[in-house]
Amino acid sequence: MTGAPPVIAVPPASAGEAAVACARAIARGELIVIPTDTVYGLAGGVRNPDAIARIYEAKGRPEHMALPVLVASAQDALPLIGGDAAVEAKHLFERFWPGALTVVVPCSEVVPAAVSAGRPTVGLRLPDSDLARTIIAACGGVLATTSANLSGGPPACAVAELPAELLAHVAMVIDAGRCPGGMPSTVVDLSASPPRVLREGPIPAEALREVLPELAG
Repeated sequence: MTGAPPVIAVPPASAGEAAVACARAIARGELIVIPTDTVYGLAGGVRNPDAIARIYEAKGRPEHMALPVLVASAQDALPLIGGDAAVEAKHLFERFWPGALTVVVPCSEVVPAAVSAGRPTVGLRLPDSDLARTIIAACGGVLATTSANLSGGPPACAVAELPAELLAHVAMVIDAGRCPGGMPSTVVDLSASPPRVLREGPIPAEALREVLPELAG
């Protein structure tokens, strides 16, 4: 795939129209760029190994780094959680989702190794964006998604900030203006004992400790 991909602006297109176009692209195994509540994300089908490989190629992302998964609802996240982490995860979901919190949990057998990079965990997030959730729901409720930048580069908060090298691998871009968050999500790891903060973002560790008093980091 070469050249600039088509851009669908919302508005004037509706969220539903954008979602249908994205779902068709994902069904074909293609990559899309979508806006979230934090930054623009590069997304592919969770269950399509070729699409997952293209995400790594487009970003220049090291293969040992797992891909987060965006979900359309907390209910969509539950089948991806393995072990006994669901109870703690639900408490965080109820308090902070939708929002800028990625929750790392032991992954169930339905999470492909290509997404988890062979690790026993997966990061899950429900974005605080009606448009993003509508797109994810149309694509089956889950999308393998990472920030739409080159690995190590600054995140893109607007379509104009998307790198051309990445866009050469993309079938479609959804433009909803500047993302309101502007920074990547907070990441908390429930697979660790005690749970710990891997990256502090819009949600501070102090707020997380109101739900997880034992939180480290």
